[in-house]
Amino acid sequence: MANTLSSKKLYRVPEEGMLKGVCAGLAHYFDVPVRLIRVMVVLSMFFGLFFFTIIAYIVLTFMLDEVPASRYENEHPQTPRQLLDQLAYELGSGEQQLRKVERYVTSDTFGVQSRFRKL
Repeated sequence: MANTLSSKKLYRVPEEGMLKGVCAGLAHYFDVPVRLIRVMVVLSMFFGLFFFTIIAYIVLTFMLDEVPASRYENEHPQTPRQLLDQLAYELGSGEQQLRKVERYVTSDTFGVQSRFRKL
């Protein structure tokens, strides 16, 4: 998960895919669930991008290489519990940052500084 997009390579993952593994490859590349990518593809087809979506899928099928055998074997999908724990941690840290900002904005120091800026 420490990989950035610039250090990743986009592959097809046929073992996890329904057709050719393009959606699974995109999901691994963007670190999102495969279902999310599939839902986005289906919705794009319903909302007027049918031919564009089909052409893009076919082009990606032929342009992308299959994933090397050892690429994702040490990558274990997270359990729903782990995902919820991670989400709770991220929401908690965001709430702490928000409280710090709120404390600063409601402080006397902020009021004095904003009055000086208006002068």
